[in-house]
Order: sequence, then structure tokens, then C-alpha cells
Amino acid sequence: MSLVKDLSPRALAAPESGIVEIINYARGREGLLPLWAGEGDLPSPDFINRAASDALLGGETFYTWQRGIPELREALSRYYARHFGVELSPEHFYVTASGMQAIALGVQAITEPGDEMIYLSPAWPNIISAIDIAGGRSVGVPLTFANGRWSLDMDRLEQAITRKTRGLFINTPSNPTGWTATHADLKAILELARRHGLWILADEIYALYYYGGGHRAPSFLDVMVEGDRVIFANSFSKNWSMTGWRVGWIVAPPETGQVFENLIQYSTSGVAQFMQRGAVAALDQGDGFVRENFERAKKSRDLLCDALIATNRVETLKPEGALYAFLKIDGITDSRQAALDIVDQTGVALAPGSAFGMGGEGFLRACFLRDPKQIEEAADRLCRYILAL
Repeated sequence: MSLVKDLSPRALAAPESGIVEIINYARGREGLLPLWAGEGDLPSPDFINRAASDALLGGETFYTWQRGIPELREALSRYYARHFGVELSPEHFYVTASGMQAIALGVQAITEPGDEMIYLSPAWPNIISAIDIAGGRSVGVPLTFANGRWSLDMDRLEQAITRKTRGLFINTPSNPTGWTATHADLKAILELARRHGLWILADEIYALYYYGGGHRAPSFLDVMVEGDRVIFANSFSKNWSMTGWRVGWIVAPPETGQVFENLIQYSTSGVAQFMQRGAVAALDQGDGFVRENFERAKKSRDLLCDALIATNRVETLKPEGALYAFLKIDGITDSRQAALDIVDQTGVALAPGSAFGMGGEGFLRACFLRDPKQIEEAADRLCRYILAL
């Protein structure tokens, strides 16, 4: 007798990650160049590790503040003042066990079973499953791809809104496409949300990976006013090479604080205090490291994209933001099979576009936050593969 069939239908419906499938297929191969996942090749820097280690050895191993230790929430306030030019009190911040949990709790706060939440597609697949597992209905609105660029059709976005719609999930700069909303885009989205009484769940994790000039991408913080229904999800993973730490945060109106404290209590009961000490160090001492990561990403983006575009078989142009080249390669229609073949034939591991929902099939995603020498080698292998198709 199968026990699986007696589990929750929502749990059973959760799909296997198409990204993880490639990771499991390719992991451990000699000479592999892993461009599959959204992380760089640098480990967490010593000043972050030391802060966490000192706290761990110092006995900071007890239950802690559900909303995050005061020192971390104060550090987040300083971080936003420095990088976004806004004064947000510590009461706006809630520490979570990863950016993924920040997104999941944001979905839970906004929706109830049967509600709809709109996202822009292609999209990081976890948002789709986060909505569906919460009992909501995920509604994808495809971005437009033309002449190597992605853009948002506001009419198409508004047409997707129904009486059941409760929120908009907006990821900019985008994983996987690199699409980055302009200030005009953000104003239009915000006005749309106001007209329809919708919440915005804003994923601005890649805000500091912006290649369009200036030190960061446009943000909803630039265009919103007090009273706007915007919740931000963020993570320590990308900026400070802390993907394995699983620490993130939410920015939300202070009046929602007890709601998020409760959601944290009944999911993880808070993030380990010694890990939060490392996060404080990341925020207060890590601007130089973030800039180093950005410069590596920019150089590697140019190396990878210039080489692949030169084959005249790749339509995608250089992304405006984030860490990914979303490659549309002539002759590839089944991205899953192509990703498996590329692992076998080149030793380069990419994520299949089919893993990113509607509009993703036919594309392959490469994360370029790595040593430029590795990216040069990956580009050479991929170019030979592409030209042989």
C-alpha cells in the first residue's frame, strides 16, 4: 500500500525543480563548470564567518527574537539609508530563514486559499510553488521578448487581474531574464495596484547587481509613499556569498509586524542568533565585498555574452541586471534535453528554461557570478557546442 497517496494534494502537486534535476544529474563530475544555480564561487568572507563563529562559541545558542535581534534590524535600517536613501525604522524589518521564506511568508500574509497572485514570467519557479502550496492560484503574465530584450506590457498585466486577485509578485532585476523595471515601469505597476486594491510583493534581491549606471536598480522605494501596500522580500545570499546560511528579511509596514512575527513563530521560531551576528557584520562591513562581487559579475557577464553573441546563433543580449544570461540558442527547442546534453558533451551545467514557467522553454540560464577565467572556459565550450548544432 502506498502511503504517498494519502498525503495532502497540495504537497503532492509540488513539482520537482527543473534546476535541481540538472544539479543532481551533473554534480560531482570531473571538470564540471556549474553555472546552474544562482550563486557565485566565492565563499562567505572571513569577517562574516568570524562574527558568527565568535557568537556561536560565546554561547549565543538560545531562542531569540522572532522578528530578529535588535542589532540586525538596526543594521538593516542603516543599510537602506545608505543604499536606497530612505529612513526606515527597525520596526519595518523582520528576519527570516532565507529569502525563500521571506517570499513564502509574504504570500501567506497576502493571500488565502482560492485567491490569485500574479507573477511575471519567465520566473524563478519557487514563487509559483509558494503560491500554489499556500492554496492560492498562481497566474503568470509573460514578459515580451523581442530583439534580445525583455519588456513588460502593462495592458497585458492589467488584463490578468480578476476579482480574485490579491497581489502582484514583481521581481526586478529579474531571475532568470535580467529584465529590470524602470522608474516609469514601477510607477505604472504601483498605480495599477492602487487602482485595484492589490498588494505588491517585491523581490529586489538583485538590486545591487545593476549594469545600467548608478549603484543600484530602480526600486519601489523610489516611487511609493506611506500607506502603499508593498512588502519586500530579500536575502543575504547573493550580495555577501551567503547562499548556504539561509538568512533573509522582509521589509513591511510596522503595523503588519505582529502578523509577520506570528508567521515566523509558527514556521521556524526565528533565525539562529549566532547566524544573525554574521548578518550584522555583512551589512555593516560588507559594502566592499558586495562591490567586488558586482565587478566579478559584470566582467564575467561581458565575457560570456560577448562570446556567445558572436556566434550569431544566440539571440539574447546582455542582461540589464541580476546574475544570469537567459540564452535563446538557434536550434534548441527542448531546453531540458539540451541542458542534459550540454552537461554530457561540454561539462558545463546550465538550468533549462522550461524550469522557469511560461515563456521559458527554448532558453537556457547561465549564472555568471564566477571567476572570469572559468566563465571564459565555459564560453569557449558552449560556443563550440552551439556552432556544431
